[in-house]
Amino acid sequence: MRKVDAMNERGRRKVLLGTVVSDKMEKSVVVQVERLIQHTVYKKYIKKYKKYAAHDETNQCKTGDVVKITESRPLSKTKRFRVSEIVKRAV
Repeated sequence: MRKVDAMNERGRRKVLLGTVVSDKMEKSVVVQVERLIQHTVYKKYIKKYKKYAAHDETNQCKTGDVVKITESRPLSKTKRFRVSEIVKRAV
C-alpha cells in the first residue's frame, strides 16, 4: 500500500504497509506492497507491486489482511521483515 517512516532505538528501519497474499507457511506470510511511480515521459502514475516474505510469530495473519511490516535482521534465506501489526482484518 505505502511506505511509512519509522524511528527505532536501532535507527531508521523500513516500515511498509501491504496485503497478505499467502499464509500457507508456518510462522511466515507473503505480503504484497503496492507503490505508485510516475512514468518519466507520459507523467501517468503506474502501480508497481513487490512481494516480501515476513515473519509472523503467532500465525495470526490470514490472506487479505492489511499488515504493517518492519525491516529486521535476516531471519532466513528470504525473510528480512517481521509483521509488526495487523492494521485491518480480512472480511
